[in-house]
Amino acid sequence: MSTTIEKQLTPEGGWRNPGRNRLPPLSVKSASLFQRFVIKFVNKIGRLEASNLFLMLIRDFSLFSRWLPFAGRLMPNGKIDRKDTELIILRVGWLCRSRYEWGQHVDIGMRAGLSAEEIARVPLGAKAEGWSERHRLLMSACDEFHHDRMIGEQTWQGLEMHYSTRHLLEVVMLIGHYEMLAGVLNSTGLPLDESLESVLAESGIHGGQVQ
Repeated sequence: MSTTIEKQLTPEGGWRNPGRNRLPPLSVKSASLFQRFVIKFVNKIGRLEASNLFLMLIRDFSLFSRWLPFAGRLMPNGKIDRKDTELIILRVGWLCRSRYEWGQHVDIGMRAGLSAEEIARVPLGAKAEGWSERHRLLMSACDEFHHDRMIGEQTWQGLEMHYSTRHLLEVVMLIGHYEMLAGVLNSTGLPLDESLESVLAESGIHGGQVQ
């Protein structure tokens, strides 16, 4: 299995990046003891490795502390199926060409139960063979929200067959939140955490296929 980073799935036009890290995360040495504790605690509770993201956002602790509960309510503490959540985030990350968002959620998605085959299908969108009807609708919802800034009526009616009103609201908020976050990540040029580079390299998801 090839483990070359450049051979991994890449969106048309490449990942969005300003060419430099405009807003670097705090170094572990420069972070206060309290900041280091908060980030270690959040990573542990969330069962993830997002230190670069948290070390960047914690530069404004007031903003960070208010954003975190909302983000955590959507993921990992959302009420819709965890696989649904991760498929939405991966599709949004792909559409926004956000390598940080994509890389994070390849890892999180696999740990939430997505197969390498399902993740490799995400870039192909709703037309890919193999989706359930619900997952096909989620792909369409992400695409329509991204391109038209609203989910179309046909897709909405389809989603209503699978989700309660409460859960449908969560789906829309999830798409919108990760669109926003992808823009922040792309604009700041935040690099993916080193440990996740290894996860991507070893995932087996390369060149549009699973090796």
